[in-house]
Parts: sequence; structure tokens; C-alpha cells
Amino acid sequence: MKYSFLIMILMFSVHFTISAQEEVAKPGNSAQELADKLANPVASLISVPLQNNLNYGIGPYNGIKYTINVQPVIPFKLSDNLNLITRWILPVVDQRNITGLNTHEFGLSDATVTAFFAPKSEKIIYGIGPAFLVPTATEKLLGTEKFGVGPSVLVMHQGKGLSVGFIANQIWSVAGASDRADFNSFYTQIFMSHSYKSGANWGVNAEITQNWEANTTLISLNPMMGGITKFGDQIVQFSVQPLIPIVGHQAIKPDWGLRAVVAFVFPGS
Repeated sequence: MKYSFLIMILMFSVHFTISAQEEVAKPGNSAQELADKLANPVASLISVPLQNNLNYGIGPYNGIKYTINVQPVIPFKLSDNLNLITRWILPVVDQRNITGLNTHEFGLSDATVTAFFAPKSEKIIYGIGPAFLVPTATEKLLGTEKFGVGPSVLVMHQGKGLSVGFIANQIWSVAGASDRADFNSFYTQIFMSHSYKSGANWGVNAEITQNWEANTTLISLNPMMGGITKFGDQIVQFSVQPLIPIVGHQAIKPDWGLRAVVAFVFPGS
């Protein structure tokens, strides 16, 4: 069922990217402006992306892992020149043959919560704030049983139709189960995207995860295509990305992967 849902999103993504953006491209609807805001991680815009990730060929048992990340972005206006942008990532994981042969785990994994303090800026956009690891996993093998905290930063340049930048965080565990390994991980995403008047967009990003405790690095290169459409009055953005692994230890590096995102957008916020 979950794979059928992913395939459905892929079909919708391709269809709407090519042909179904006319409704939001009408004068006054600012489809390109919405696409640019969605490319900006600290835009003052409420959105609820559902990010579907499917990875095959993981580890010595050729495991498969499906993760749907529920990722609401909620901004708060602190002053005329300063916003607080909160980003939540709550993963639901279904994996097989990852922790051993003929094994299966399903449930919530640990949540990541980031709060960016973002001054208003027209040229160089930036945000800085804390990132938290919250032990919400419902199965021991899906989480760290650790609470973590560390800094996060975003720096980007955005012109009309072009967004270039990076987002990064470093999180250390500060509390939790004493019989579990400490958490010490760095993550960064370097991204570039280009949008059109119709709301269609394409781009590429590189994701790097460094686990300092295990001394492992995972790097993937992810080209992307997407678009914006409407279901009734609800604005929705779709995108698809092949996940191309570049660097990674055998125990964590998949042979290949695929990502499909559907984001519900609330531009009046």
C-alpha cells in the first residue's frame, strides 16, 4: 500500500509539472513567487510537506527502507524585521533486512525540530538557531533513545526564479538512555533550484551526513523536478527526485533511492 502511494505521487508529480499548472499561473496567483518561497527554508510561509523516501540495497542483506517524513513549517513574526521559522521532521519508517536477515521494523523514528531566527533580507538570506533531536521512536531499533541539541544555520541567495544556498546542523546528545551510544551527527544540504512563471521548477541538491561516533559519511546527489497546482482551493506542490548515492559505508549506503514530495501550501499566512 505504501509503495502504491509513492507511485501515485510520482505519477501526479510528472503530470502536474508538465500540464496542470495553468490554474495557479493565472494573473495574481503568483505561482513563481510561491515556488521561490518554498525553495527558501526560512520564508514566512506555512507549509506541510510529506516527503516519501524509498531506498533499496542497504547493507549486507540488501535491505529496503521506506520513510515518510511529516515536515510542517510554521513561521512566527517576532517583529517587523525578524521572524522565527520552526521546522519539524517526524519520520515514520518501514524497513526490512536492515538490522539483520528477515527482520522488519515499523513505527516512528526520532523527531528533529529546528528553530531559525531569520532577519528580513532581500539579497543574502540567512537564519540561525537551535536544532533538537527528540526521542520519539516507537521501536528501539528505529531511534537513539537520546535527547540532543546543537546549532543550525542557513545561508542562501535568492533572485527571481533562482535559489542557491545551504542549510546545516550539528547535534550532540545531552541526555537519554545510558546503555545507548552517544549521538554526534552533522548534516548539510547544498541546494540550487530554478523556477518558472507557471510554478514549475527544477534543481539539484547534495545531502551530506557525517556520524562522528561511528566515523561514517553518507553523501547523495539528488536532481529534482516539480510544480505547483491546485486541488480545489488548496495549493499543492509536487516534486520527484532520484536519490543517487555517491559516498557511504556498506552498512548504510543504499544502491539507489527515490523521493517524492507533496506539500500543502498556505500562502495567506
